[in-house]
Amino acid sequence: MDAYRIAHTDLVVSRLGYGAGSLLSWDKEPVNADDITKATRLVHVAYDNGITLFDHADLYAYGKSEEVFGEVLKQSPGLRNKIVIQSKCGQVFSEGGLGSPIRVDLSRKHIVSAVEGSLKRLGTDRLDILLLHAVDALVEPQEVAAAFEYLHRSGKVRYFGVSNYNTPQIALLEKSVRQPIVVNQIQLSLANPGPLTEGMQFTLRIAKGGRMSDESIGLAGSGTIDYCRTNGIQVQAWSPLRGVLKLPADASPQLKATVQLVAELARKKNTTPAAIALAWLLRHPAGIVPILGSDKPEHLVEDCAADRINLSREEWYDLFAATAA
Repeated sequence: MDAYRIAHTDLVVSRLGYGAGSLLSWDKEPVNADDITKATRLVHVAYDNGITLFDHADLYAYGKSEEVFGEVLKQSPGLRNKIVIQSKCGQVFSEGGLGSPIRVDLSRKHIVSAVEGSLKRLGTDRLDILLLHAVDALVEPQEVAAAFEYLHRSGKVRYFGVSNYNTPQIALLEKSVRQPIVVNQIQLSLANPGPLTEGMQFTLRIAKGGRMSDESIGLAGSGTIDYCRTNGIQVQAWSPLRGVLKLPADASPQLKATVQLVAELARKKNTTPAAIALAWLLRHPAGIVPILGSDKPEHLVEDCAADRINLSREEWYDLFAATAA
């Protein structure tokens, strides 16, 4: 599998990442031997198919995803130094405990405590990348900066990033933190193309056959992806297949048309719809890294085929026009 070097770092990661939140179900049962066996197979299938980026969050499966991954590392001597481990923090359950509504806490105390918990569960001495999992409306950027400084100096985190941030939110953080923001993981797929449509209203109109002389459309949007490209921030896409492989009951006409076009391209290229949907993201020059979430080894292998699929400019724009109708 081809790879990308993340700017401002010495890290090289695969074009596709694996979301370790899929290793276990969201129940409150303790990790057992069957869980470890399943996780070991998934991790090794991912690695054997070229994936070197493994994405975590302290919240996933109530912490069990990190715990079972740590068990996989114990059984696989040498694997830790061949992969990039990324985790996220900041989303917390409210006072009701596990399963309660989510709150966001990006205080220094919580960030440091969350990282130390992740390291313990993963059984490693460092995270290669730490992402802030969501925007905290009550954030004090200086507290984030203090947490980053401590974690970096202590060797517990090598590099830092964010998730679900737009351009002004990244810029606000960058004014206070000394370490570069190297990743922004956002929701992005054919079913949720929002970040790719920011500032693209005119292009979309003519791609769908509209006239250049139609009424003014403006240039709305914060340009998140362009900001990331300009500043060397890797864009990662979470849930890159959601809504594309199985239509929701309330699917819009444009999503139905998009899914139909994906199926046609899959037949044409003798591959799966999932591979086409992922290849659409990979075709973008921003170097977007989709984070896969399959819990079935055979689907994971099929998804990795996206790395070998080339969409023409015409095919890419056909999908773009369909999904953003």
